[in-house]
Amino acid sequence: MIRPKPAQEIAEIATIDMERIVKIRIARGDFTERSVNGRYGLAVMTSPESSGDTSHAQSMRGSAPAVSIILTVINEEEHLRAAIQAALNSDYQGELEIVIAVGPSRDNTRAIADQLAAEDSRVYVIDNPTGKTPDGLNAALQNSHHGIVVRIDGHSEIDADYISTAVQTINETGAVNVGGIMAAEGITPFQSAVARAMRSPIGVGASRFHTGGEAGPTDTVYLGVFRRSAIDEIGGYDSDFIRAQDWEMNYRLRLNGGIVWFNPELKVTYRPRSSIRALARQYFEYGRWRRVVSRRHTGTINFRYLAPPVNLVLTFFSLALGLLLHPIFLIPFTSYLIAIFLASLMIGTNWSERVRLPLVLMIMHFSWGFGFISSPRTLVSRS
Repeated sequence: MIRPKPAQEIAEIATIDMERIVKIRIARGDFTERSVNGRYGLAVMTSPESSGDTSHAQSMRGSAPAVSIILTVINEEEHLRAAIQAALNSDYQGELEIVIAVGPSRDNTRAIADQLAAEDSRVYVIDNPTGKTPDGLNAALQNSHHGIVVRIDGHSEIDADYISTAVQTINETGAVNVGGIMAAEGITPFQSAVARAMRSPIGVGASRFHTGGEAGPTDTVYLGVFRRSAIDEIGGYDSDFIRAQDWEMNYRLRLNGGIVWFNPELKVTYRPRSSIRALARQYFEYGRWRRVVSRRHTGTINFRYLAPPVNLVLTFFSLALGLLLHPIFLIPFTSYLIAIFLASLMIGTNWSERVRLPLVLMIMHFSWGFGFISSPRTLVSRS
């Protein structure tokens, strides 16, 4: 958009009073500190009365580092607008830009992204021709400019104070990446059951970014708020990792001497998959690519990642031997089913969730386990 000079704009809209002109230009971002400094060589002065007299806003104003928000999307028409709107509604006092890398989509994702960019000059849209997540993220990194990088997702909505709290955490801890809780929340009954499973240790293990926990150093976090310099030092996201790119990059950040920090005050609303097939595919890919990470970076595997494949093998042999040889072999299989049903009763908050949770939990466990076991070495040539 070409912005007219102040005198031209006033002359062209002579019938509109000055107050309306000022409101239009404030909404458009013409009077941010950077815009005024760059155009007029002046500094912006803001009074507590006009901006809201809060100590947080006063401390951040004028000193908050500029932030780049990046995401890559494909076939995300259902949730993209909400994700971007949540980011734009942030209470962060510093300058921000949003770069959306859009892959080849079968729906209206690109049209929605272009519309969002037309509505707000802080939003930019670029192409991600391959549609691969790491390629899109790297393209967004290359087309963004600021020293703090906030990764969001087309399925997610950040809280209003997410960025300001994350930047404060980076400054206080010296971390190169900080993140918080992946707060899964469903819209449909099936999604609600999946969300309940994703926030329970029996569904995803004792991962702090799923289930919560104390603040401190950790292996990985959901999405993340990074120092750009740290990302540049390790070469960005590894394009080989179509999935598990977060875990893999956080490993290299830590290997390079950086701290990855979990802060439970940071929450990102996540919308789970809406069908059995989509959920099974998601967790199959999780398991498949976590095996690739373990091959590439030896010594990174632990019991939490081995539990699903071990459970799958044990359940399969228990059922086969119990049916073919003797019922006593059904004990492990029966024990697993009992545990799943009891857990569903405990973690479900209503009967709609409790009825769906046994199937949801088994899909998550078995899909992840089968993906891990069947993961071929050819997924990544160097793995």
